[in-house]
Amino acid sequence: MGRIFLIASGKGGTGKSVFASNMGALLAARGSSVVLVDMDMGLRTLDIYMGLESKVVYNVYDVVSGLCRIKQALIKDKRFQSLYLMAAAPRRDDGRVTPLHMKVLFRRLAERFDYVIVDSPAGIDEGFLLSAVSAEKAVIVITPEYTAIRDAEIVDKVLSEIGIHNKCYVINKVKSELVASGTMPSIAEINGILRMPFAGIIQYDDNIHVAANNGLPIVFKKDTYIYRNMEKIVDRIIERR
Repeated sequence: MGRIFLIASGKGGTGKSVFASNMGALLAARGSSVVLVDMDMGLRTLDIYMGLESKVVYNVYDVVSGLCRIKQALIKDKRFQSLYLMAAAPRRDDGRVTPLHMKVLFRRLAERFDYVIVDSPAGIDEGFLLSAVSAEKAVIVITPEYTAIRDAEIVDKVLSEIGIHNKCYVINKVKSELVASGTMPSIAEINGILRMPFAGIIQYDDNIHVAANNGLPIVFKKDTYIYRNMEKIVDRIIERR
């Protein structure tokens, strides 16, 4: 049975979806079978970040509503050995998708893939709760801003309330010069506020955003400091020894 990871954030703009796409691509590049599930109904982004928007025919809602089979909604990324995407619906759900629907879908995906990476919508609304129903571990992506830190605390609390206690966080878009000048909270300060394991930091780098806008995970190019850093972060997340 594969492992299910929830990628979450308390607020938009933290780079959660870009992180999810790169985590999935890195694991697939290592030879694992991976499926990325975009749960941001109405505001899907993973198809663009993966360069697969033209391949989307069916989506998560089509699967749980019985319009298509799981296999029909899986889009293969041919650049990687075994990386697939299941896109979010282009419109928000009207309430007909239930936690049971998602539990069944995630279980069936975990029977087929080594890793199921669920990109949840930002915040703590119903879409987030649906995304989290089967997760064994949650990764909260934040930026070094007090609003993002406070929202991460709230996400952490909600996850604990629904029974997800295995959590960690990643600090994204870190600008070292701003941290050094005191205009952004330091890593030590953030670690003192958030009461969960720290998986690592990702420095702000224009190349990450250029790659995402061109539909290519930045980890596709292996011989870079970004790839090596992502490897370390992902190893901490999956608790690789």
